[in-house]
Amino acid sequence: MTGYSTVDSTVPRGSTAAAMTQHRRTRSPKMGGGNASSMSSNINLLNTIVGAGTLAMPGAMSHFGVLWGALLIVWCGFTSAFGLYLQSRCARYLDRGTSSFFALSQISYPNAAVVFDTAIAIKCFGVGVSYMIIIGDLMPSVAEAFSSADGELPFLADRKFWITVFFLVFIIPLSFPKKLDSLKYASIVAMFSIGYLVILVVYHFAADEVPNNREIRWVTWEGPTAALRSLPVMIFAYTCHQNMFSIVNEIKDNSPASIVGVIGSSIGSAAFIYVLVAVAGYLTFGNEINGNIVSMYPPSVASTIAKVAIVVLVTFGIPLQIHPCRASIDSVLRWRPGNSRSSGSGTGSQPLLPSVGAAGGGAAVDSHGAPVVAMSELRFALITSGILVLSYFTALSVTTLDTVLAYVGSTGSTAISFILPGLFYYKISDPDNIFHQRLTKEDDDAENSADDNDDDEESAAVTGSGLLDSVASLGSVISGRGGRRRSKKWRWDLEHLETGLIRKMALGLSIYGVCVMVICLAMNALFNAHH
Repeated sequence: MTGYSTVDSTVPRGSTAAAMTQHRRTRSPKMGGGNASSMSSNINLLNTIVGAGTLAMPGAMSHFGVLWGALLIVWCGFTSAFGLYLQSRCARYLDRGTSSFFALSQISYPNAAVVFDTAIAIKCFGVGVSYMIIIGDLMPSVAEAFSSADGELPFLADRKFWITVFFLVFIIPLSFPKKLDSLKYASIVAMFSIGYLVILVVYHFAADEVPNNREIRWVTWEGPTAALRSLPVMIFAYTCHQNMFSIVNEIKDNSPASIVGVIGSSIGSAAFIYVLVAVAGYLTFGNEINGNIVSMYPPSVASTIAKVAIVVLVTFGIPLQIHPCRASIDSVLRWRPGNSRSSGSGTGSQPLLPSVGAAGGGAAVDSHGAPVVAMSELRFALITSGILVLSYFTALSVTTLDTVLAYVGSTGSTAISFILPGLFYYKISDPDNIFHQRLTKEDDDAENSADDNDDDEESAAVTGSGLLDSVASLGSVISGRGGRRRSKKWRWDLEHLETGLIRKMALGLSIYGVCVMVICLAMNALFNAHH
């Protein structure tokens, strides 16, 4: 901690007081937590964000046009970043290293854990289906590149054949093991695949000759129906909120500046990748583009490498989606109304966080902070088999990637990214909420302690400085103490924002999420019903 016991006489009048006031207003990180650096946290969060949604970005932009499509990609990134920021604010009400949706629901909406589990199940199931669709889209062209006998073997060009082969040979065996240690290097493959995809799209945009008569929407859009059907694809592409609490728990420096930096850099990097791929891919193919940019490129060594890399990525990614989907479905099936611990109106003797570990004697918890309940072998097999069979037949019947992403984006993604973070923060930050009062008291105690230290430091400064400088410095300190809550200057870590304003914005984010869910889901349902 920086000390101010010595003040040089050459320092401008009032500088010491400003430094002290700034020092008091900086929230210090809580003790405990993990040892992850900000860089590793940024990479992990970025790896969670960038995935299958990248393939569908050019197709989504084709419905909005270049200008509005790029602006909407940035807007979706901004709203998703605000949802992540609300989660980081909610984590302040929980003990360091114990943040989770389950723990948060215990002190806000005790029965809301089932909503989160349902949203996670929908999202993971949809991502698994989209991965199977990607296999069916890319493998026929990969087989064509490696074999010249595809005319004699027509089944090699059948997407259903490849989905079935990968389903039986890879997906089923990889989905039943209870531990996924063998897939821990999947993130390395993911980053390589997405990086190569970006290079491929930009290369073809720069090298290929674009016909002059290709239809491209620069400012105009296709229409409200097509646009609203594509909006969830962009929302889905930023969904990483299920892992945000893990990032907060594991990062070493959980100060507001560090957390905001991780959120801003990861969302900003993802937005740059999405805009780059969307613009370059859309300008290459125009309005003829489909929902999977990689499937549009003709057979070549470069495109075949990209397709193989993405197929490997999604093949090993499906079991990573089955695992949390199975756990969430099991939790939903076990859920009963009213068996969660109540919160919010308890006595002052309650702990800040109703600790799961304390209640269960240090029992294990899952990735979302919920107590792990042993699953019988039969129950494990039945749930896993049900997920796999339903995913397989859905992938066979749905032929377009953007259709699946649209449904997942308008249901699970909106709930996880917008609705739940907004409602949780709005509830827990209520001035009448005992947990908010307790956190406010802790902050006030910390400020009072800092004020006492500043008084001692100011006394030392008075002793060593001139009388006029001392009086001016003390006046600045008093003025800063009395007005710091009324006129806070802008700070990039967003600590200048008042709780009341953030609560209104959080409620607005939840309402926005509900509107997007209802309207976009209805648009997709009506469109598919007529086609």
